[in-house]
Amino acid sequence: MRLGYSAWGMPMLPVDEQIRIVAETGFQGIELICIQRSTTDLDRLDGAERRRIRSLLDAAGLELPALHASVNPIDPDAEVAARNLDRLRRSIDLAADLAGPTGPPAVVVMGYGRPESYEVDRERLAAVFSSLAEHGERRGVTLALELHVGQAIDRPERALWLLERVGHPRFQLNLDTSHLAVMGYSIAESVRPLVAHAVHTHVKDQRGRVPDFEFLIPGDGEYDYVTYLRELAAGGYRGFITGEISLMVQRRPGYDPAAAAQQTYRTLRRAFAAAGLPLD
Repeated sequence: MRLGYSAWGMPMLPVDEQIRIVAETGFQGIELICIQRSTTDLDRLDGAERRRIRSLLDAAGLELPALHASVNPIDPDAEVAARNLDRLRRSIDLAADLAGPTGPPAVVVMGYGRPESYEVDRERLAAVFSSLAEHGERRGVTLALELHVGQAIDRPERALWLLERVGHPRFQLNLDTSHLAVMGYSIAESVRPLVAHAVHTHVKDQRGRVPDFEFLIPGDGEYDYVTYLRELAAGGYRGFITGEISLMVQRRPGYDPAAAAQQTYRTLRRAFAAAGLPLD
C-alpha cells in the first residue's frame, strides 16, 4: 500500500502549490479534484493546462490514483441532473487526459439521494452509473463510488446492491470508512464486506455518532488506523491510503492546509509502522 493525500483539503490553492505541498510532505500520490469553484475546476482545464498538470506530477514524482468529481447525478431538477451527468462524463475524459505511467486515475463519485428515498433513488443511480461505467470503459477509466452518511448509498449492503445491479468492472468503490464509523460500524464491519471492490480509499478522523458527530484531521480523534490497515491488507487491498480533510475542518478559523497534510502524513506513517506494514 502507498500513502496519498487529497487536494480536497486545499481546493483554493493553485495546483502547483497543491502538488508541491503533497510531494514535500512525503506522500507518494495525490488525489486531484475537478469540482466547481476550485482552482482545478473541470471547466478551467484546457488541453494545455492538462498537459502542464501531468508534467508537474511527473516532475514531483507523484502518482495520481484518483480524481474527485462528485456532483449530484440525480438532482430533483431534471435540467440540473442532465448538466451534472454531462459533467461526470467530461470528468472521465479529464481522467483519461491526465493518465500517467500507471494509467488514468479512478474518478471518485457519490450517489447523493437520501436514505429515506433509497428504494427510489437506487434505481435512478443504477441507471446513471451503468451509463457512466460504459463511458469509462471506452476511456479506460474506472468509477469509484463513495458511500456517504446522509445519502441514499450510506451503508455496506446498499453499496453492494448497487455494485451488483450495475454489474460493470468499471464501477467500483472508493472506501471511506469514516462515514460508517460515525454510523456506529466497527472497522471490521466497514472493511470486510467492501474491500474486494475498493480501488481507492479516503481516511480521516471522526468523533461522535450520527446526528451528533464531526470529522477531524487524522490524529485528532481515536480512530484505530493500525487495525484499519491490517484489515485492508488482510482483504488484499494494495492501493493508496489517501488522507482527506473534511469541509468541517476547513471551515475552522485559521485552518492551515499544509499543516493538515503534515499531521495526516505523520499519523499514517506511524500507523503503518505500528501495523508492521511496508509502504510500497
